[in-house]
Amino acid sequence: MKVVYASRTGNVESIVNRLGVADPIQIETGGEEVHEDYILFTYTDGYGDVPVEVDDFLAANAKNLKGVVVSGDTSYGEAFCGAGSVIAEQYGVPVLYKVENEGSDDDIAQIKKVIA
Repeated sequence: MKVVYASRTGNVESIVNRLGVADPIQIETGGEEVHEDYILFTYTDGYGDVPVEVDDFLAANAKNLKGVVVSGDTSYGEAFCGAGSVIAEQYGVPVLYKVENEGSDDDIAQIKKVIA
């Protein structure tokens, strides 16, 4: 399945790189397009918010979204990985995995299992 990701600080990009997926699509402006089923990897902005470019991307590309993996910082408490919960509710897809920052080797192994 295709992997589409957004990364502001490099954490999500590190996760995607460590997964070794072929030809991921990076969301930079929100104007990107994908025409096949995909899993979204995103970070959480602010206090549990969906990044603007991800919101823009999903507005035009939600029909093929199958699930979301989300990165966040546990210091935000209940807002940890909040973007994933918002996307899951808005688009009726599962949150496949919540990971702190760039994740540990164990997180990467678990994400590989979930997206297989």
